[in-house]
Amino acid sequence: MAPRRDYFDGCAAAHALDLVGERWALLVVRELMLGPKRFTDLRTGLPHASPNVLSQRLRELEDAGVLRRRRLPPPAASAVYELTEWGYELEPVLQTLGRWAARSLPEADHIGVDSLVMSMRTMFSAPAAEGLSATVQFVLADQPFVATVGEDGFAMVRGESARADATVTAPTPEAWADVLYGEGSLDDGPVSVTGDRAVVERLLTLFPLPEPLAEPAAV
Repeated sequence: MAPRRDYFDGCAAAHALDLVGERWALLVVRELMLGPKRFTDLRTGLPHASPNVLSQRLRELEDAGVLRRRRLPPPAASAVYELTEWGYELEPVLQTLGRWAARSLPEADHIGVDSLVMSMRTMFSAPAAEGLSATVQFVLADQPFVATVGEDGFAMVRGESARADATVTAPTPEAWADVLYGEGSLDDGPVSVTGDRAVVERLLTLFPLPEPLAEPAAV
């Protein structure tokens, strides 16, 4: 295994990059923000990371104390990776980076389920949600999530709710991303809504993208 590269710089930001600055490291953290995953689940969420590189990043992050490896009890008896409490403290770092980079976000035809959920948790605008209190069940590519909006803000986690005001079902994360951030519509497309449609329509107004960067002026 290649040794980890260090900046040998006393700056705390440099040390942060020593810990999570290698390629794929922060994306591994992103994939674990919504809960533990097996190696195969991480491979699904990060399809362009080779197995060897992913294994190396996992070992480095475990050595750094960002995540840990745990074996599930029988009958599962499989190993999962999960963030430590310190690792979970990286969520606002990911959110700040996401909001910053969204100003120059290139077009892409793929987004992972967890990436989309983290995007919603990042882009949520509390002022836009004033007076709204609702629970929405999401089923994204057959994966269930529960989103709640209320006085405490916005939360979206894995799970199911029997008391949801509405249910949004999308066959792919890209389909919901197109409705939420692109030019897609609830009226004509693969995304379906059951329950209180007005709640979902209001929800669509709560995730504004930052203003894109202006094109550089010609010299």
